[in-house]
Amino acid sequence: MRLTMLSDYALRVLMYAAANPDRLVTIDETLRAFPVSRGHIMKVVLTLGQAGILRSQRGRAGGFTLAVPPDNIRLGDVLRLTEPDYRLVECQGSQSTCPITSACKLPAIAQAALAAFMTVMDEHTLADVMLQPADFFSQPGNDRRQVT
Repeated sequence: MRLTMLSDYALRVLMYAAANPDRLVTIDETLRAFPVSRGHIMKVVLTLGQAGILRSQRGRAGGFTLAVPPDNIRLGDVLRLTEPDYRLVECQGSQSTCPITSACKLPAIAQAALAAFMTVMDEHTLADVMLQPADFFSQPGNDRRQVT
């Protein structure tokens, strides 16, 4: 199983915003911390903003910040917001072309595994994975400079 880029980036953006609670974080500085597509980060910020997890402000002095405390943001809820589906095997979908779908026991096992994964993610909040601002720029090979 692999999370989509939207989920991965959503978790990263939330971690970065949580590390900078006293100010608005900009898209540009987020891109310095995570050199990915501007479009991806903008989509993440929009998605999290529409869900009420981030609060954003447009304009020259704009940016985004957490709209709720980190200990109120469950990681499982973020994944439910950003993952398009949870089919771990093809036969879990309504368009299954597998010839053994009606007799197969694999979908039930995959569903149980997914439920266990989501249970663990629901047990943890953004507060559990928070970092310090310097942590985003102190990794080996990461010579980008922190914005203050």
